[in-house]
Amino acid sequence: MKRLFTNLTFQVLVAIILGIIVGLYFKSFAPTAQLISKTFISLITMLIAPIIFFTIVLGIAGMNDMKKVGRVGGKALLYFEIVTTFALIIGVTVANFVKPGEGFVTTVKADISKLEVYQKAASEMHWSDFIFHIVPGNAFDAFAKGDILQILFFAILFGFGLSRMGDSGKVVTDLFEKLSKVFFNIMHIVMKVAPIGAFGGMAYTVGTYGIETLRPLALLMTSVYITMALFIFVILNLICYIYKFSFWKYLKHIKEEILIVWGTSSSETVLPAMMEKMEKFGCSRSVVGLVIPAGYSFNLDGTTIYLSMSVIFLAQVFQIPLSLGQQLSIIAILMITSKGAAGVTGSGFIVLTSTLAAIKVIPVEGVAILLGVDRFMSEARAITNMIGNGVATIVIAKSEGEFTSPS
Repeated sequence: MKRLFTNLTFQVLVAIILGIIVGLYFKSFAPTAQLISKTFISLITMLIAPIIFFTIVLGIAGMNDMKKVGRVGGKALLYFEIVTTFALIIGVTVANFVKPGEGFVTTVKADISKLEVYQKAASEMHWSDFIFHIVPGNAFDAFAKGDILQILFFAILFGFGLSRMGDSGKVVTDLFEKLSKVFFNIMHIVMKVAPIGAFGGMAYTVGTYGIETLRPLALLMTSVYITMALFIFVILNLICYIYKFSFWKYLKHIKEEILIVWGTSSSETVLPAMMEKMEKFGCSRSVVGLVIPAGYSFNLDGTTIYLSMSVIFLAQVFQIPLSLGQQLSIIAILMITSKGAAGVTGSGFIVLTSTLAAIKVIPVEGVAILLGVDRFMSEARAITNMIGNGVATIVIAKSEGEFTSPS
């Protein structure tokens, strides 16, 4: 019994249930719950930049081959694009079949001020800006802002530079090894309060938005959850079968991370833990260091499913028939725009707004309908994104011959 109470999975699950109860019956606690959740997320995000940096640098320094870095990165990007395209197609197909927007009556009170923020952000978002943004103007500024893509870029160059020093760079490598262990030890300490963070996140969500806000959009929410479950248990499971590793063993290995993401609605809260878990599962450090951080920007399976279904849903709400050609155009546009706001707060709405503005068929104002329930769908998005990134890491590691089956 004592072992059960000290189990992190059990603690997080209990915390989530308590968070739902507190959110339902003590709504005035929501601001405090938000503060608790934000504090936990801040504890994790303060570790993300150094852990990513040291993991990537040490991984590449150990490779001694920049061609291998390019090959791993190229495989990862190709995999990301193929799988997220499948996610888009599945989202569009299910939305067309279920038709969650047909007969919908707009009863949701929208926060117009928030909508204006997303519209402004979408109008300022350009693909070229995203490409040039990857290169940091100041490496220290990238660390200060926690910009994952810029840190990834700088760490790759730093690792390559260190690898060219040969034996003379061993002093730096040894120091980085010790510093890396320090940050992972800090992470283990922080993860002990994960149940408190999950409790705060769930209490805030339920207390602020209320279960009653789900009723008008229940069919859309159900469709999104079922679609993401199909993607996880059919598509990702099939990928695991093709690459000959157990999907269920993998899910069991990351069960704590799944529950933490469910409670906090953020996949970033487990980014450092996922990197460590993927190494323990059998992936080499160099592959983990490249694929996991890149996946958080380019391999957003859950987000792409949500975006594709939302566009079709809004078309049905406004009774706008979309031809097959228009739907294929939407998929093509989402393949680009879904990468354009990576790592930005509220990126889902920014991308959705920019997509609607690009296709010029569905009123952009329709995004306001989704504002009230987005928080309840963010858990499914974040969990799908996280599980997908782990599968991608294992696939790339196995393709490189850098995977050792866990004991």
